[in-house]
Amino acid sequence: MSKVLQVVIYKSISDEEKLSAYAELAGPAMKAAGAKFLARGIPVAVREEGKKTRTVVVEWESIEAANAGYNSDGYQEALKKLDGSAVREFRYVEMV
Repeated sequence: MSKVLQVVIYKSISDEEKLSAYAELAGPAMKAAGAKFLARGIPVAVREEGKKTRTVVVEWESIEAANAGYNSDGYQEALKKLDGSAVREFRYVEMV
């Protein structure tokens, strides 16, 4: 299996403090699982139906590695801190 990109699009954030607490744990947990962060933040431009909302792009060695990172104890602990305060869309696409 080839590398995959994980694209996370934040549709809404209801509590910035919870997002911050999540981010403190999520980044290190994902990096420990093999994540390579390529982009993170508000887009510099959007087209068509795009919205200027927080977006994160992560490179993984495989979809199995991405799944292991998401299901890891460290990331699951981070999700508890997020506590439903963000609506997000996760997409995984195979790199070419």
